[in-house]
Amino acid sequence: MRSNPKRLTAAGLAVAAAVTLAACSSGGSGGGGTSSSGAASASAAAGAVKLSGVCPATVVVQTDWNPEADHGHLYELVGPNPTVDAAKKTVTGDLVVGGKSTGVKIQIRSGGPAIGYQSVTQQMYTDKSITLGYVSTDEALQNSVKLPTKAVFAETNISPQMIMWDPKTYPSVTDIKSLGAALAKKGGVIRYFKGAAYMSYLQGAGILPASVLDGSYDGTPAKFAAAQGKDAQQGFATAEPYIYQNEVGAWKKPVKFQLVYDTGYPIYPEAMSVRAGDEQTLAPCLKKLVPVLQQADVDYVKNPSTANQLIVNLVQQYNNGWVYDQGVADFAAKQIKDLKLVSNGTDGYIGEMDSSRVQKVIDIDTPIFTKGGTAPKSGITPSDLYTNAYLSKSVTF
Repeated sequence: MRSNPKRLTAAGLAVAAAVTLAACSSGGSGGGGTSSSGAASASAAAGAVKLSGVCPATVVVQTDWNPEADHGHLYELVGPNPTVDAAKKTVTGDLVVGGKSTGVKIQIRSGGPAIGYQSVTQQMYTDKSITLGYVSTDEALQNSVKLPTKAVFAETNISPQMIMWDPKTYPSVTDIKSLGAALAKKGGVIRYFKGAAYMSYLQGAGILPASVLDGSYDGTPAKFAAAQGKDAQQGFATAEPYIYQNEVGAWKKPVKFQLVYDTGYPIYPEAMSVRAGDEQTLAPCLKKLVPVLQQADVDYVKNPSTANQLIVNLVQQYNNGWVYDQGVADFAAKQIKDLKLVSNGTDGYIGEMDSSRVQKVIDIDTPIFTKGGTAPKSGITPSDLYTNAYLSKSVTF
């Protein structure tokens, strides 16, 4: 989901503080921690599962960013007293479900700065010890020729990617399309990370005019705050609304947003994926592991408290400038539930992917990626990008 820094760093918050001071002067406006696996009941699909003998001794999962509540289902799987490698930004512990060990370990690796900001797909092919990685549908499509991956579990059904604006400056704006018209009239822009496929879609679909697009976003709040509401910005519904209202000293007020998903860009974000060529080898493991991943998704949404505590603890130990406190984690968990970002699929069970949605992403992004020089595999179909074969239909909300 992220090819660039996603959230505010300590440096970014420092910039925000500097903006506040400038506005005033000018008269302008630890220890290891444990997982929450024992907190929730295990379903029949996930109870008393033994993964030893069929799965790697350590199931390695590569995430796309620093620890955060968006990855809560993974930290739900980490057993008591895990080993933390602050230098490598990894945590390793017994892989547990319902408080019981599955006989193997899980290692969760941070992405973003920990892997030099390269994509998860690139990292998966660089380091073959990785079992599963977070790969969004559009990323899988873009890399389908040279670095093919296949999703086996959509841990998030709807992407939290959004565009936000100041409701006081734009009181009549209700969605991204009306925001585009209002920005054009006022001379404002939407700042985003240059190269984002969803923004090419928004422009190509006539939702946003090219005149309001500004690809200079650098992950900090400085420009948004300095514009005093005139400009809009990309973000994630699980973080920025809380951060800007509570932690950015130069702003400290609510923002309004719409999910990019709601404009008709239906990617599955952070879908847990394997290298396409490894699927057959991993199949016996996936048949037992994927239902455990499904159950962890359900368990986290029902009771995120202990997993969030582990996430915040890891952020503190990694100490790489990433700012993520308990308030943000709790807000994110609530947003995941309230916005139904994690939910049953169209057939009523957790983690399934829909062929028509994936085909729509293919239809939208193929011309975008082709124009950009990374044309997808010729004749690619949804079944090249995902499979529901390893999911248990009994694991639901």
